[in-house]
Amino acid sequence: MIEFRGAGPAEFTERLETVIDIYTAAMNPPQEQITGRKTIMRNHATYPFFQCYFAELRDSSPAPGVSEKPQIVGFAYGFHGAPGQWWHDVVLRALAEQSGREVANAWLGNAFELAEIHVHPDYQSKGIGRAMIRTLCAGRRERTAVLSTHDRPTAARRLYASMGFRDLLTRFVFPGGFEEYVIAGRPLPLA
Repeated sequence: MIEFRGAGPAEFTERLETVIDIYTAAMNPPQEQITGRKTIMRNHATYPFFQCYFAELRDSSPAPGVSEKPQIVGFAYGFHGAPGQWWHDVVLRALAEQSGREVANAWLGNAFELAEIHVHPDYQSKGIGRAMIRTLCAGRRERTAVLSTHDRPTAARRLYASMGFRDLLTRFVFPGGFEEYVIAGRPLPLA
């Protein structure tokens, strides 16, 4: 049985090795990027209104007297996007250049940034990612939810589209990078 449990910045940071293991299994990044990714994630936990959920696999019928330790099989986190945050500033600038300052501010002026959503490959295609997004976005006070994902026909891209996220920027390459991304957004609350 999968349950979702909220975790604050301290627990998220404490469980960072587990988080990185799931990220690595799901994304298969080059090994040299792992240390940098850990630093980025640790920094994200310091952002305003940081919120995280773990998807935990729990034994539905543990033996009597046996303390159950759930296995984390997925995680999702986000925070209020604000000026001074690298992703926010880069995307705001690019969206303003493409669509104008008013459009950029409408999407990013009061946005919840869905920074990471990952499910271990052994547990993908079971609705966990969708449920984590819904749980993470429930009750948020921001006007929009925004995220970035690879600009390819991936399962993640299909999931976001099915949840009403629309493309704001396509074929977007972050400074210093080479991979193409889609910046997507949708109004909150989720329907």
